[in-house]
Amino acid sequence: MAGVNGERAAAYAALRPDLQAVADLTPAGAKVLDLGCGDGALLDYLVRHKQARGRGIELSEAGVMACVRRGLSVRQGPLEEGLADYPTASFDVVILSQTLPFLDDPAAILGEMLRVGKSALVSFPNWGYWRCRLELLLTGRVPLAPDLPQQWYDAPRWQAVSITDFAQFCQRVGIDITAEIYLNRGRRVRIFKVKNLLAMTAVFRLERQEGSGRM
Repeated sequence: MAGVNGERAAAYAALRPDLQAVADLTPAGAKVLDLGCGDGALLDYLVRHKQARGRGIELSEAGVMACVRRGLSVRQGPLEEGLADYPTASFDVVILSQTLPFLDDPAAILGEMLRVGKSALVSFPNWGYWRCRLELLLTGRVPLAPDLPQQWYDAPRWQAVSITDFAQFCQRVGIDITAEIYLNRGRRVRIFKVKNLLAMTAVFRLERQEGSGRM
C-alpha cells in the first residue's frame, strides 16, 4: 500500500499546479473528457489514481502519440468537431486546462462542454494580475500572462482574459461557478475580495444555471 501511495504522490507532484487543482476537483470514478489534453499527464493521473473513465481530444500529433504511449483513449482533431460527436450528458466532467485564451468561440465551446458533461473544469492565466497591469502601465507593451510565457504574435494566438472578465461572461451566458481555486506562483491562495488583482491563475468548476435556456 505504501508503494501505491508513493506512486500516486509522485504522479500528483509531477502535474502542473493548475492540473493538481483540476485533479482535486474531479470526483473519483468519474467519466471524464479532457479537451486539449496535451501529453496526457492529467488524464493518465485521473485514470490510474482516481479510477476515472477517461477520454481525450488533442490537436497535435505529438500530443496524441504521447497519450497513446500511456495507453490512453485519445482522438486527434479540433475541439469543436470532437465535442459535436458526443451525445448530451455523456460525461460527468469535461476539462479545459489553459486553453481558454486560444479559443475562437469560447461561448460555443463552453456551451458544448456543459451539454456533453454535467460539469466543466476550466483553468486559465489571469491577465488582471497586478504585475500585468503594472507592466502595461509602465511600458505600454502587452504583458505576458502569468504561467503562459508566450508572446502575443506566437502561434496559436491568444486573447487576454481576466478573472473578472470570465466571471461576468459566465453570468451573462447562464453558467454558475460552483467552485474556485486561485494560484500564485504555483501555490494556492485564499483570496476573497481582490482575486483579480492577486491571482496568477484561476481554476473554476462550472455548471449550467438551473432553468437557463441560454447557450
